[in-house]
Formats: sequence, structure tokens, C-alpha cells
Amino acid sequence: MSTETLEIAPDDPALGTEFAKEMERQMRALDTYGTYENASAAEILDPFILTKARKREIPVVGDPDEIVIARVKAFYNAIAIMIEKECGKMAVPLINLSHEGFGRALITVGKLVVVDKTLRDVHRFGFESLSKMKTEADKLLAVALEIVSENPKVAGM
Repeated sequence: MSTETLEIAPDDPALGTEFAKEMERQMRALDTYGTYENASAAEILDPFILTKARKREIPVVGDPDEIVIARVKAFYNAIAIMIEKECGKMAVPLINLSHEGFGRALITVGKLVVVDKTLRDVHRFGFESLSKMKTEADKLLAVALEIVSENPKVAGM
């Protein structure tokens, strides 16, 4: 863990949400070296928070590293899990990125594409706050669940 101050307070109410708990599970699942073994939820989710000061430290043009790509995957994996919990059907995320950090994030349920998000400047992937990250996830989740409810036959294939 870095020695800089955390942007997420340990008592932030957003840490208690189902989405934040799922994000923590996803990040721990991707942690093959045990880096997060003794870390709190706030420490694990803090790299997702890009304040204006943190964004200034990242170059405008750059290639994403494996750590940033893992964060993108964790975010869309968490949304897929939330979709599964709500609709009871398996949701599968697919992330396709170029080496320059451009691409797409798709989540499918059956033969139905329920999330289709264009990704740009992935090396700067993050959110202003934990509540903004949750808000974005909630928007994607709401749209996905609406698409599933409108097309249950295709979602069941």
C-alpha cells in the first residue's frame, strides 16, 4: 500500500453498500500475491478514486498497465455479479482493450448484450469518489436489468 492519504474514509457509508462489498471481493479475487490480505476495504478501493490532484499526476496520453486493466475488469465483473443476483441469470463480462487503452466492455446475459460501454483512456480509469463509482454502477445495472426484463426469452438462451 502507498503511504499517501486515502481518499475514502474508513467509515464512509458507501463502503457498506452491496456494490462496494462486491468490488472488494473482486479485487481480493484478482490479488494473486496477497497484497490486499491485511488491507481494509477503503485501502483496496482507494485506487479507483481519481481526484483532480491524482489525475494531474497521470499523463494525458499513456498505455494502461496490468494493474489498471485489473481494476477495469474488477469493476465490470462486479456489475455482472450484481446483474446475476438481481435477475437470476448468468451474466458474462468481456473486456477488449488495445495496448493504448481503447476498447469496449460488454456484459451479456444469455444471447443478450445488456451492457455495451466504450472505453477510452483506460490508463486514467477511475471515479471522483466512491459514491460516484456506485452511481455509475447503479446506472449500468438499472439499464441492464431493464433490457433483461424487456427480452427475457433472449436472456434465457
